[in-house]
Amino acid sequence: MINNQPISVGLFAGAFGLDLGLEKAGFHTVSVVEIDPDATKTIALNREHLKASAVPRDIQQVSPHTLLEEGGRILGLGRPLRPGEVDLVTGGPPCQPFSTAGKRMSVGDPRGSLFKEFIRIVEVIQPRFFVMENVRGLLSSPIRHRPHSQRGKDYPCLEADEMPGSALQVVIAEMNSLGYSVSTPSLLQAADYGVPQTRERVIFIASREGLPVTLPMPTYGKDGVGGLPPWRTLKDALTGFVDPQSEYIPYPESRLKYLRLLKEGQNWRYLPDELKKEAMGGAYQSGGGKVGFYRRLSWDKPSPTVTTSPHQKATDMCHPEELRPLSLRECARIQTFPDDWVFYGSIASKYRQIGNAVPVLLGKAIGEHIYKMIKGEKVRGKEEFYQLSLFA
Repeated sequence: MINNQPISVGLFAGAFGLDLGLEKAGFHTVSVVEIDPDATKTIALNREHLKASAVPRDIQQVSPHTLLEEGGRILGLGRPLRPGEVDLVTGGPPCQPFSTAGKRMSVGDPRGSLFKEFIRIVEVIQPRFFVMENVRGLLSSPIRHRPHSQRGKDYPCLEADEMPGSALQVVIAEMNSLGYSVSTPSLLQAADYGVPQTRERVIFIASREGLPVTLPMPTYGKDGVGGLPPWRTLKDALTGFVDPQSEYIPYPESRLKYLRLLKEGQNWRYLPDELKKEAMGGAYQSGGGKVGFYRRLSWDKPSPTVTTSPHQKATDMCHPEELRPLSLRECARIQTFPDDWVFYGSIASKYRQIGNAVPVLLGKAIGEHIYKMIKGEKVRGKEEFYQLSLFA
């Protein structure tokens, strides 16, 4: 810690959701790396002290020594930060092929991806802790995907790098090679931490000091499990919210024709049988649950995962009562951004920044958990909570 405050560096910072949550937990972000011009402008508009680093930068071209220099300047030290002085490095290297949405493709070896850039920077900065977040698909992804048409008794057995989870094993091995102790790979459900949204992310927390590392204890539970308050709902998030300059991408009449027939909490499956095939088009015969098509949200449940395109046919987030998708500010509310957080760019760009962000309250829970470990306090982890719930 510097000046009795833990300091952090944010890689793949996006619109600052994770970093903002860490700030609320007491961390001071001293440098960020992000390549998207609109997202960096968003950070600069909201955090004056980060303007120098909040410029579009390709992480492959960024030296970790530059980040240490930026941190020392922000803190007024008159020198760069030294390796080991940063308390926390965070980031979510983009790994879209790991996603379980859409067609599963070969992910390639993570050692050749941007994940390796995250490892490269951690190796030099030597933070006391690092946090990496990613999509749930990382838990089961192979390094090399073999099409299902080429599997079975007439084909050779799957090779090691074609096995589910082989990409995850590479990720863990790379983290362990740094000499850090790493938490057991696990999904965190954002709704368990006060976010009015069901959104699962894989979170790794790692300690340089050999501490046993856990994940934060839930503070909310589905249906009040474990005696916790029940998950927050869409109604909890938006009650009393005023959006005087509501920004959203309107539905075309071709979509409104069907949405008018649906009530709160319904989707395409509730359309009259004679209209379902017409409404769904080519998607009607496709597999999967297709729950996002013509979806009106429910007031009394958490929002589904806020997507980067809540107005699109397959990822619909239609207002429970009004014939429109959720507005930008409503999506930001669900992602637990402050109402005064300014997003820069076109409407589509703002939706993308909001949908890609780590929910602020999830970041806060992670930050509070790590801060306690930094201060040497005893922490109770998610794993202990579920053991206690099992025997309650």
